[in-house]
Amino acid sequence: MSMNTKRRIFLKGSLAAGAAGVALGAGLLKPQQVLAAWAKEAFDAKDKDAAMTALLGGTATTESAEIEVKAPDIAENGAVVPITVSTQMQGVESITILAPNNPAPLIAHFVMGPGCRPFASTRIKMGSTANVRAVVKAGGKMYTAAKEVKVTIGGCGG
Repeated sequence: MSMNTKRRIFLKGSLAAGAAGVALGAGLLKPQQVLAAWAKEAFDAKDKDAAMTALLGGTATTESAEIEVKAPDIAENGAVVPITVSTQMQGVESITILAPNNPAPLIAHFVMGPGCRPFASTRIKMGSTANVRAVVKAGGKMYTAAKEVKVTIGGCGG
């Protein structure tokens, strides 16, 4: 690649970034229009049922063996607990992860688009030993599965 070609690519990228910055500053491009709505009430809830009602519209779930929750049996540090949720269900709309013993039990909410592979992976904080609960919304119904994680050193206050 010649020096002129590199310079042109750099200038095009700089101009595009500058134009986006001007549009944002002028109010022509609003982040609220592109970002999903924040479920403040659900994430601020202090119990699992309140969080589920605010986020998913109810608490009625059915236990399902089709949901796989992967987490360590023993988390030596509750500040960093890896969690993976997957399922082979069809029509999955969302995957929600809850840790009911945490001060704020709603950990994460993943919205699945059409054709997405129903899979979510994250690291969470846990204050004490508890069942990490996954709620999968599919076809307008909610299904759940849980995995107990024993915490040896607290992450949410210990």
